Amino acid sequence: MAAAAPAVTGGAEMDDPRSPILAGFVGSMFMLAGSLGVGWLAPVSELRRIPLFIWMRAEAAGVALSIILLAVGGMLLVRAWLRLGQKVHVWGAQARSATHKAILAWGLPMVVCVPLFSRDVYAYIGQGRLMVEGFNPYENGISALSNYFQLGADKMWTEAPVPYGQLFLWIEQFVVWSTNVQPEASVMLFRLVAVAGVVLCVIYVPKLAELHGVNPHRALWLTAANPLFLTNFIASVHNDSLMIGLALAGLYYCATRRVVRGIVLVTLSIAVKPITIVFLPFIGLLWAGQNAGWVRKFAFWALTAGISLGLLVLMGLVNGFGFGWISGLSAPGSIAIWYAPVGLIGMIVGSLANSFGLDGSVFAGWVFNAGKLLAVGIVAWLILRGDYDRLMRRLTLGFAAIVLLAPIIQSWYVVWLIPLFAVTGIRNDWQVKALYFVVSFFMIYAISDQLEVFPYLQADDLGFALTLARVAAAVTGLLFGLYLIFWDPSTKRLFRKSGDLVVERPVI
Repeated sequence: MAAAAPAVTGGAEMDDPRSPILAGFVGSMFMLAGSLGVGWLAPVSELRRIPLFIWMRAEAAGVALSIILLAVGGMLLVRAWLRLGQKVHVWGAQARSATHKAILAWGLPMVVCVPLFSRDVYAYIGQGRLMVEGFNPYENGISALSNYFQLGADKMWTEAPVPYGQLFLWIEQFVVWSTNVQPEASVMLFRLVAVAGVVLCVIYVPKLAELHGVNPHRALWLTAANPLFLTNFIASVHNDSLMIGLALAGLYYCATRRVVRGIVLVTLSIAVKPITIVFLPFIGLLWAGQNAGWVRKFAFWALTAGISLGLLVLMGLVNGFGFGWISGLSAPGSIAIWYAPVGLIGMIVGSLANSFGLDGSVFAGWVFNAGKLLAVGIVAWLILRGDYDRLMRRLTLGFAAIVLLAPIIQSWYVVWLIPLFAVTGIRNDWQVKALYFVVSFFMIYAISDQLEVFPYLQADDLGFALTLARVAAAVTGLLFGLYLIFWDPSTKRLFRKSGDLVVERPVI
């Protein structure tokens, strides 16, 4: 069980949380203002004709101001999150209330910001238009559409099939049909879908944490008030929000013996993004019970798979596309990235092979495939071996293996894991410090990664201008991050020694 909260002298559960909540709101408003200049807009967007947008996107001073506001705002949000946790003495009702207020104050400005750190939402619009115009999105990329380049999607989606499940295809189709492909209205509807996923997380993270003997209020702070969570799911409009929200809801009902309802919800999660299919074997074990033998385990694995597969087949029959999403699972994205361990090793191996006159891509591919096979092996081991009372933790570790052994790790992949680790327990030692560093790193990386500046800067070398913009964002974010870690008198102790938070031990 989780460690008991220490007694607090004076009776106050926490210090006044208004200061960090206000600071985080200011940070989120800075990000909103910065998004006007460097957030992603569709080329046909009417917002491009507004003088303020023109100045912030086309003039060097406006772009520079946008970058600074975005970088400072993002890191202010990180500091506010850390400081809110430090205000808590006992994770009780006051902490829950403060966390809810923080989620609202920090999340609301992101609801109306220009999409940040990703333009996947414009791919959603293109895919929805494919559906509306009668194309099979599992067989056609958005290049099948007339004037597809005006939709604002990354060119990597030009020929790529959709990697999403049937439920999200219907959402894409409804959004585009209801807005008549108006980009800003479509973005807002997709953002409401993302907010629905956030709400599911806010509801079910505390419920799951309580089931596992973990303080629900601290788990909620670690998850839904987390700036990485809010920016990826609201500001970036990723459909991963709905995916993980449905999956957490399904896990809760499975853990409380309402298994069929839980399987339906997890299947709907799979019908958004199929990665959560890995949850099903663990749900089968949960359903089979603590002392189940192998015959009973296989029977419940089959039953779980049968219910989920039946629902997916039914949805495939309704939309007429079947299981076409399987062909889209290799969909666009970078082959590797330098901060992913497997990606870095593959890049190094590939470079060495090239230096000897060999085809480096082949050798790098072997490394990437080895990482995937290792992840599959770890998941299989965790399914077949381990204590029943640590079943949810086993699922979490298996899911983490899939993410961490991939050649590319996107920041929203990391956000998949945060709720699962939070509800099964993150200790206030190296574990929570690792989370602080991960959140800080990915915020700095996101701030400098995707900025829409290169089409507008009046420069002879647009590539150099984009690099300069990214470096400016990265340096600003990095300096703020170093300040938090080494100089800020309030936050630096969180990174160096046991902080101010109640210890939680992982139990399941």
